[in-house]
Amino acid sequence: MLAKRKMRSNELAERVGITTANLSILKTGKAKAIRFSTLEAICRELDCQPGDIMEFVDDVPNKL
Repeated sequence: MLAKRKMRSNELAERVGITTANLSILKTGKAKAIRFSTLEAICRELDCQPGDIMEFVDDVPNKL
């Protein structure tokens, strides 16, 4: 979405009010959680929906 919006990571981080390091953690999928307010701000700045920038990955083994 950053490329589609022709925006750099540091610009998005500044607009959202988070560090570039924290944005990098979000981008690489290494974050364990995200505040709804941060997700809302990112979506507002990128003019997108959460599903456009996130996906569910089940990393817990199936317990049958």
